[in-house]
Amino acid sequence: MIRLVFTILAGVLLGGVVHLVSVLALPRIASQDAYSRLTPLTKLNAVTQLPPADPGNTLMPYMDPAFAVAVCRYDLSSGPIKLKVPVSQAYTSVSFYTRNELAYYAINDRSAGKKVIELDLMTEAQHNDLPEDEDITAADRLIIDSPTTTGLIVLKALAPEPGLMPQAQASLAASSCSVQADQPAKQAEAPQARR
Repeated sequence: MIRLVFTILAGVLLGGVVHLVSVLALPRIASQDAYSRLTPLTKLNAVTQLPPADPGNTLMPYMDPAFAVAVCRYDLSSGPIKLKVPVSQAYTSVSFYTRNELAYYAINDRSAGKKVIELDLMTEAQHNDLPEDEDITAADRLIIDSPTTTGLIVLKALAPEPGLMPQAQASLAASSCSVQADQPAKQAEAPQARR
C-alpha cells in the first residue's frame, strides 16, 4: 500500500516538473513567435501597419478588431531609436517587447499627457554614454532602457466605432521609429579634445 502511494506521488511530482519545464521552455524554442512572423512583413527600425484583425488572419495573438495596430521591429546595435506616435482621438498605447516577447514597458496617451508620445529607446550602455546635460531634464526627455538589442514596439490606436478606423490608422501612419542621426555629445567631443 505504501509503495502504491509512493509511486503515485512520484508520478504526480515528475509530471508536474515535466509540465513546468516544458511551459517555461516553449517560448524560447518556438520557431513561429511574433518576431519571426513579423520579420518578413516589416522593415527594421520603421513603423509598419498591420492588416485589420479578423478570425482567419491574425499575425499576433489577442488582436482586437477595434484597434488599428502598427509594429516597429527595432535593432539598437546601430544606435538609439527615436519614437514619435501622434495621439489618436480616442486612445493610443505603445508597448515594448524583447525579442523573446517579454513585455518591459508600456505607455498610453493619458500617461504621456501630450499630443505626441515621444521617447528615446536605447540600451543601458547607450544610456550611460549620454552626456549629463543640465539643460535636458527627465521631464523634457523620456528615455527607455531596452534589456535587449532587438525587439518589437507595438502601437495601438482605438477606433470606438467602425467609421473611425481610418482616423486611427492615419494617426499610426504618421508615427516614426528611426535610428537617431545625432550621436551623443560625449562621443563627438572626444575626438576634438585629442587634437
